[in-house]
Amino acid sequence: MTTPAPDTATAFFAVSVLLALSPGPDNVFVLMQSAMRGRAAGLLVVLGLCSGLLVHTAAVALGLAALIAASPIAFTALTWVGALYLLYLAWQAWRAPAMPLDTTTTRDAGRLYGRGIIMNVTNPKVSIFFLAFLPQFVAPERGSVAAQVLWLGFIFMLATLLVFGAIALTAGSLGQTLAQSARAQRVLNRCAALTFAALALRLATAQL
Repeated sequence: MTTPAPDTATAFFAVSVLLALSPGPDNVFVLMQSAMRGRAAGLLVVLGLCSGLLVHTAAVALGLAALIAASPIAFTALTWVGALYLLYLAWQAWRAPAMPLDTTTTRDAGRLYGRGIIMNVTNPKVSIFFLAFLPQFVAPERGSVAAQVLWLGFIFMLATLLVFGAIALTAGSLGQTLAQSARAQRVLNRCAALTFAALALRLATAQL
């Protein structure tokens, strides 16, 4: 498979790390889930988000992202699906009782992983971003453009995994401290609910 030049891959990885560190819906989502549910839950969400990036990478490689960008109806529909899902998470967080952290069951693991995937895939802004960002690091003279896009997508996933994983571990430790107080945990759940609602509003009002 055609790969980007080593210097291009290194530069792309560095930029990807900086982008992952920039405040945005995904890393805020990881932070709140980790603080609410613990490190293990946060890492499962991170894995889900990274899996969602596979979908966006494939969409760019296959040209689907361009179709979404060109179709206001498709973009709006996907945006509203994402916004409604975030509102659902906000409602769940608001009602969540105080509970011990790091008690993730097998069923919870699947749900948290799926939550990360849905959160990422239903954000059309990510596809549009990939459509604008990845091609800047593609060199057509090196061969298959689609293959290079896939490699760049994997590099972006690695950067995201490292940065978001660190966020999950840090926030999970903070949440473990707050879990000592049922009142503090209830406040954290309410803050998470308001955060998810704010993210839903931001996504719903997103403009191309």
